[in-house]
Amino acid sequence: MSKQFAVIGNPIEQSRSPELHHAFAEKTGIALQYSKRLAPLDGFQHSVQSFFDQGGSGMNVTVPFKEQAYSMSSVLTERARIAGAVNTLWMENGQLHGDNTDGQGLVYAIQALGWNLDQTDILIIGAGGATRGVIYPLVQAGAKKIVIANRTLSRAEQLIADLKDAVPGAELIACGLDQLNGQFDIVINATSASLSGDALVLPDTLQFQHAYEMAYGKPSSFLNQAKARGVAHSEGFGMLVGQAIESFSIWNGIKPELKDFL
Repeated sequence: MSKQFAVIGNPIEQSRSPELHHAFAEKTGIALQYSKRLAPLDGFQHSVQSFFDQGGSGMNVTVPFKEQAYSMSSVLTERARIAGAVNTLWMENGQLHGDNTDGQGLVYAIQALGWNLDQTDILIIGAGGATRGVIYPLVQAGAKKIVIANRTLSRAEQLIADLKDAVPGAELIACGLDQLNGQFDIVINATSASLSGDALVLPDTLQFQHAYEMAYGKPSSFLNQAKARGVAHSEGFGMLVGQAIESFSIWNGIKPELKDFL
């Protein structure tokens, strides 16, 4: 009998997780079923419990429930604890386990592009949950300095205060969007600004070799500016596939190759 998995969120119809996990299953020869579950905004916990009560093996969590999944998990991985959010759930020894694979998904995507992460200086634009989830995995992969730039400087400063003890080997710096300058190996856009049409202007004083847009499938002024400069660039589909691969690996003990699905 095939194992049962699902992705839970609200809304959920846009999720591409089922097609990814079914593709991984076909490639690795694992029998599974993966469905979408729409949870009421006030009914997340009940939806998760009923899924596992009915024999579910694992669940991915998308917006707006990642913080609730974190609170609900009895056992958290280190990266989930640091991220303060959970996107991957499974039951083990009667306890609900929670992990966050988003940051590792970004690392896989960057590595698949052939961009070096070792000893890198990285700029991340935005200081929200997406940024919080990727700092630890980026440092684990070799980043030596990460600058977090945000429109509200105090938010970037708070994020660094929260995370600095988790990544003692790296330098974390906060700056305002109006202070963007310097040289970086990689710039990552973790905001929705360039998708919503808001002008995210990268000044000439900011120099970089690679540009990664976490979002995918929509026009991005951030990527357009990177293209105009002639630097290597990518949208975030690889990160989506990478985080799914990491979840699949946790649940099934086998890790598909990212390059096979890009």
